[in-house]
Amino acid sequence: MPVESDETSPLLENGHGGDERKLVKFEEDDKENPRCWSKSRKMTNVGIIALMAVLSPLASSMFTPGIDQIAKDLGATQQQIIGATTGFVVFLGLGPLILAPLSETFGRRKLYLICFTFFTLLQIPTALSPNVETLVAVRTISGFFGSVGISNGGGTISDMFKPEERASIFGWYLLGPLLGPTLGPLFGGLIVQYLSWRWVFWILLIVCAVNTALGYLFLRESYAPVILEARREAYEASSDSNTKFKFDGQDDRPFRTKILESMQRPLRILFTQPIVLTMAIYQAILFGTNYTLFTNFQDIWGEGYGFSTTKVGLLYLGPGLGFLAAVWFIVPKIDTIYNRLTKHNNGEAKPEYRLPLANIGSVFIPIGLFWFAWCVEYHVHWFPTILSTFFFGIGQITVFNTVQNYYIDSFSKYAASAIAAGAVFRSLVGGIIPLLAPGLFDRIGYGWGFSVFAFASLTLSPSPLLFFYFGERLRKRFAIEL
Repeated sequence: MPVESDETSPLLENGHGGDERKLVKFEEDDKENPRCWSKSRKMTNVGIIALMAVLSPLASSMFTPGIDQIAKDLGATQQQIIGATTGFVVFLGLGPLILAPLSETFGRRKLYLICFTFFTLLQIPTALSPNVETLVAVRTISGFFGSVGISNGGGTISDMFKPEERASIFGWYLLGPLLGPTLGPLFGGLIVQYLSWRWVFWILLIVCAVNTALGYLFLRESYAPVILEARREAYEASSDSNTKFKFDGQDDRPFRTKILESMQRPLRILFTQPIVLTMAIYQAILFGTNYTLFTNFQDIWGEGYGFSTTKVGLLYLGPGLGFLAAVWFIVPKIDTIYNRLTKHNNGEAKPEYRLPLANIGSVFIPIGLFWFAWCVEYHVHWFPTILSTFFFGIGQITVFNTVQNYYIDSFSKYAASAIAAGAVFRSLVGGIIPLLAPGLFDRIGYGWGFSVFAFASLTLSPSPLLFFYFGERLRKRFAIEL
């Protein structure tokens, strides 16, 4: 393709600093630029990845109402069956360490489709598990592949949306990883009661297969370096001369070097950035609390209150409705406050402008947990008891959204790696704590047991306020070259 062609010449500039390669870039209203896509195209991408981000956490908790049935069927203990959830959730957190940086090397679309195809197919051996060892092993592996929607979703949204419009979209997407574990027991309870626990995984297979098919048909690549790399190769292939092209930020290092460095990126961010590490610990406590609540609902409401499996499933709507309320009424204000503070700062945006609303969440979380703890301890009527989880849900979504948006603004190009860094702690703790919680409750009861979680969240609740005032200073002091 000649350089002077009307189609390509607006996109090409001469290289600088002695580099004679022509520069490939997006022009102002370039239709291949993900930030210039139509709203319908963007929302199609968001819809597909959001469903992926719902289905894997949904799978993590969907079979919890059938723990007793599974244990009896496989000749195992309840603790062994909970281990299947632990393996799944731990690898749900470890997966992003690998999948997020790979998406910043090979692109988002390939990772989504390959990983979710494996996740879908793994529902078959899970449904056919002849013993608890097979169940735990297959669930653990499927957690790794299912993490792709969680690990790369934030990066994909960052690819397509400008900072001033990102928070509200991201809020609905992030609802998936939190609402999934909430809806899972509701649907799972109905399936277990009227079919059997194995049908939980057959139904997951069907739904995941539909979403995977939609991905192959409609999901588009959104990572700009991968799109520009394809454009560069097309120009060189069609050029009449030996003209070479490049794009801004092109990485010409050997493939092995790129892969090794990209794999280290999430852990480098986690352990060199005090804000990321602190907020990762905070989110880990919240995630662990969330899964502890969900894995103990059956004992609390079934044995303590005498509710049927179906009724217990409906009570998961307590935190679920809190999630929805936060996304509907609070999360859109993240952009509003961000834009207002940017305007007052002479148009200069800062990642810390995402954090003010986190203070609402950091107040609601311990209040909700103390409330729930002592209502359960004294066997208070179910309505005020479950109402406490509504406020816990509001707090959790608010903190998660503000923190994830902070990560994206701080590490824009490597947003997926930054989010993966936070997800590691979150899922490791979220997977391990539910194994330890029953022993805690046996020793000190639900009142003081859940109060331990409340005190832990209370300890870190000032962090969003402190980072709002001192975050910029910390970022400059601990600046990292990625």
